[in-house]
Amino acid sequence: MLPDVWDLVAPRRGLLLLGLVLMAINRVAGLVLPASTKWLIDDVIGKRQTELLLPLVGAVGFATLVQGATSFALTQSLSKAAQRLIAELRRKVQAHVSHLPVAYYDSTKTGTLVTRIMSDVEGVRNLIGTGLVEFLGGLLTSAIALIVLFRISARMTGLAVLFLIVFAFALRRAFKTIRPIFRERSKINAEVSGRLTESLGGVRVVKGYHAEGREQAVFSGGVQPAVVGQRPADAHRNVPDVAFL
Repeated sequence: MLPDVWDLVAPRRGLLLLGLVLMAINRVAGLVLPASTKWLIDDVIGKRQTELLLPLVGAVGFATLVQGATSFALTQSLSKAAQRLIAELRRKVQAHVSHLPVAYYDSTKTGTLVTRIMSDVEGVRNLIGTGLVEFLGGLLTSAIALIVLFRISARMTGLAVLFLIVFAFALRRAFKTIRPIFRERSKINAEVSGRLTESLGGVRVVKGYHAEGREQAVFSGGVQPAVVGQRPADAHRNVPDVAFL
């Protein structure tokens, strides 16, 4: 999917570059406060150099202002760009779906298509938005902190890195199990939303057959599939589908 992703991101690479610069400034400014404790404890408190207190407070205050300004700029620029990207992708998905054959519409609920068009594209927000910036910012902060920790104590830092590697492998195995569950959950949510849309649209037919209880059971089985133990499409398989008569 990398070529498709690049086609979406390439027109906004200038904005992404600006966001990366702002992110770097933001992260460096965020490290000023924890770094200032060294001079506060060693010099101001330990050596009684009180004349350093005012410049130290000024540096921390300026860094805080820079951090707040860059965070606001990142939110305003990248969040708006992500919304425009999502809107563009929605238009493309809707155009693609509108050109599909009629047989596809016969086998797929209208509400399901609506949900997939409106909701599935939200995942693109992480490609150009605060999600990407937070990820790269975390990597930058970790790299700077790792260099500082190695200068303080290479042995203790190596031990901490070893524990992190073990934890990373455990997370990797956990995500292999969790990721398919979330993908399946997205499909189930689309099916349930489609069923709900069409059952509400055909509410007169539902009431005419006194099928309110059955529709409630199908909806409950979709929003809590772990409790019911089956997909919404499998629930009440042998009962006529009143909502689509």
